[in-house]
Amino acid sequence: MELQAAIDAFVAQLRRQNASPQTIRAYQNDLVQLLEFLSPPGEAPPSPERIDLLILREWVASLYHAKLSNVSMRRKIAAVRALWKFLLREGIVSKDVPKLLTLPKIAKTLPAVPSAENVNTLLDRIAEGILARPTLRRDIAIFELLYGCGVRVSELVGLRLGDIQWKDRLILVRGKGRKERLVPCTQKVLDALKAWVAERSAGVTVDQIFVSEKGEPLSDRSVRRVVELYAKSLSALEGMHPHTLRHSFATHLLREGADLRSIQELLGHAQLSTTQKYTQVNLTDLMAIYDKAHPRA
Repeated sequence: MELQAAIDAFVAQLRRQNASPQTIRAYQNDLVQLLEFLSPPGEAPPSPERIDLLILREWVASLYHAKLSNVSMRRKIAAVRALWKFLLREGIVSKDVPKLLTLPKIAKTLPAVPSAENVNTLLDRIAEGILARPTLRRDIAIFELLYGCGVRVSELVGLRLGDIQWKDRLILVRGKGRKERLVPCTQKVLDALKAWVAERSAGVTVDQIFVSEKGEPLSDRSVRRVVELYAKSLSALEGMHPHTLRHSFATHLLREGADLRSIQELLGHAQLSTTQKYTQVNLTDLMAIYDKAHPRA
């Protein structure tokens, strides 16, 4: 099997497994870049069975030469490893060559989380309509959902009208791998959604809750631009993005006494270890308080 055909078969398998569009796009882009590296002008790339460790190390060296971050390189290597695992199961290759590649190390960094006061001040200023945007009610609903429910941006743009259980104050969220979970929401979230849904209803034919001025579903990138616009214009929270609000949601819940298992369920994490990073953030705050307050510190 040719490498291009192998990639196509792997991507088709991801679609059959209901992988998220973002996951499929990321794998496809990374594997196409490998294909391009192995396709010099006038030559066909080697078949997967002929790709050995030396060839893959040369590809990794090209990533270093391109000055990619270690995080990006780890993601690309992970994509190649996933492809080979698929090819092994299908009997197309006999050796798991990418497994022998060494992953670049990355520094463990804690997510930067603004204080609850700063986030609430930003949300209050947005609601005041200082920017006077025509989509103000939509933008308010976006911020209230991201911070009030801790949803991922991909989950937010995928929300449909039927996903809101108004009476029970619950929202049906479709997370990674198409896994569904019910997330409780505050009255502020519901009020913001009601105001936006009432405004968007005229002339909109799609079922997605969040749409553009033209009535088209919003993309992840559009939501990121909305968040960045308000953060830069109305606060000193530089570098804020939708995931910042998700981090804030989890960290602020933990600070107020919520247990990790509950936060895990709310965030839709498959593993508790993923949620435990918020414990590290909380401990960092505790250490700062300790160093400042203890007479022997």
